[in-house]
Amino acid sequence: MDGVRLTEAAASQVRRQIEQRGRGTGLRLGVKAAGCSGFAYRVDFADGVGAEDLVFESHGVPVVVAKDDLAKLAGVEVDFVRQGLNESFKFRNPNAKDECGCGESFTV
Repeated sequence: MDGVRLTEAAASQVRRQIEQRGRGTGLRLGVKAAGCSGFAYRVDFADGVGAEDLVFESHGVPVVVAKDDLAKLAGVEVDFVRQGLNESFKFRNPNAKDECGCGESFTV
């Protein structure tokens, strides 16, 4: 099963945010039941790794994913993009059968 990857831009942004925060070991990525398409991405700082977590390293940044979420996130690439005054993480999920128009939620 594929892991989770960050682009160089996403890895740089995560490093900047951890530095500003003053603590954290990496990025925690998960899913929750929500949004107009069924699931929404959950993005947070990883302050540790639990027994039910898997860790994927991408461009020197650990990405922590709960084992229960991996089936929905396997192969995901996380990018960080700036469009005008807006900046956000964007997800390319090969498991998504459909996404809402804003790209914040998806169906598997």
